[in-house]
Amino acid sequence: MWKGRFSKATADLVQQYGESISYDWRLYKHDIAGSIAHARAQVSAKLLSSDEFAAIEKGLREIEKEIEAGEFNFSIELEDIHMNIESALTERIGAPGAKLHTARSRNDQVATDVRLWIKDQCDAADAALVSLLKTLVKLAAANADVILPGYTHLQRAQPVSAAHHLLAYAEMFGRDRTRLAAAKASANWCPLGSGAIAGTTLPIRREVTAKLLGFVDAKGRPQVTRNSMDAVADRDPTTEFCFAAALCGVHLSRLAEDMVLWSSAEFGFARMPDEFSTGSSLMPQKRNPDSMELLRGKAARFQASLTHLLTLTKGLPLTYNRDLQDDKPPLFDAADQLILSVAVADATLAGTKFHKARCLAAASDPALLATDLADWLVRKGMPFRHAHHAVGRLVALAEKSGVPLDKVSDEAALTADKAFTKGWREVFSLKRGFAARENTGMPGPKAVAREIARWKQSLR
Repeated sequence: MWKGRFSKATADLVQQYGESISYDWRLYKHDIAGSIAHARAQVSAKLLSSDEFAAIEKGLREIEKEIEAGEFNFSIELEDIHMNIESALTERIGAPGAKLHTARSRNDQVATDVRLWIKDQCDAADAALVSLLKTLVKLAAANADVILPGYTHLQRAQPVSAAHHLLAYAEMFGRDRTRLAAAKASANWCPLGSGAIAGTTLPIRREVTAKLLGFVDAKGRPQVTRNSMDAVADRDPTTEFCFAAALCGVHLSRLAEDMVLWSSAEFGFARMPDEFSTGSSLMPQKRNPDSMELLRGKAARFQASLTHLLTLTKGLPLTYNRDLQDDKPPLFDAADQLILSVAVADATLAGTKFHKARCLAAASDPALLATDLADWLVRKGMPFRHAHHAVGRLVALAEKSGVPLDKVSDEAALTADKAFTKGWREVFSLKRGFAARENTGMPGPKAVAREIARWKQSLR
């Protein structure tokens, strides 16, 4: 590439250290698409003839087929996917192949390839999340009548339905879709034509290339980057994708933790499918939630990819620096693991069964309705802080007496507060508690049914 400038060949060690073909070969489709679009723009600029363009397009399509068939020989000496393809093309068609790089640099070329790749990965990850969301909603609908304790600080707090709990994750994954859409929108600006740093003196029409490659807005208008220096140095779309993956990984990890707890003998709320559980090499009785534990572990990997990119770019001056070559391994890994992780969560939940009786037994602890009792006092005119203290005293009496909260005697209850008159025990009804929580976002049966219907409609 630069033999005209140097008198000695690049050292083998430097070639080995600096190559990227071992991983950026994955950009071949996008590199070829970008090259064909660029060649079309060269024709419009009268830098290529129609015959030369035809030879370039034919040669590139042949190379694409060879790569797909595993028949293409990648060379480490050519460093990256761009030079491997261009060199192979020039060997096949001669001078027209040598003209292809006119009015572009590897800087704007790779920026274009990666943006195209990110857009495709956003679509693939979004499709995986849609499938997961459909499974979550289906599981929620099938278990709308399953009541279990909700937890704060991993201590029993208030009763909720399994459906309401599952739909909390639907909200998280819905927001993940929004972040992926934002990452795709960020990538949807064409940098091709920015050259190495300052564009080109040749009459390339960037808008033509952008439209050919699908860098367009909702109305089909081409979108091109507005500053050539920023365009070749910008790694925001890459970082934004990894941020979306990292936060989705956190959500997957939290879901996994609930599944690990629920499937334990101590909780016994749910049972994961055999296909996504493992045993022990020593203990025959073991049933381990390995798929969920791996999901928790992958969350760290996503965060590592994000941290890699943030650290990689934080101190770089404009514009391109070779450090930026190292942006692709974390990006590729984040995309691969995200799509795979979402698929694992999806398949695991699809085969998960809830133990209704075990869940109900845990949720039937009357202490979970202590807040409802405080609300009962509020309706009688007591300030909430006073009601909270009164119920707290009643809870202390129950614990001291070793009886459930709703079994404290009337006489003892009156010592906690004189407001505990006739009717206070009526609060301790799960049916009553859920019926009182039908407002938007609450776990009442009708409210949850509305949410399930809304999700089903939105996922069609």
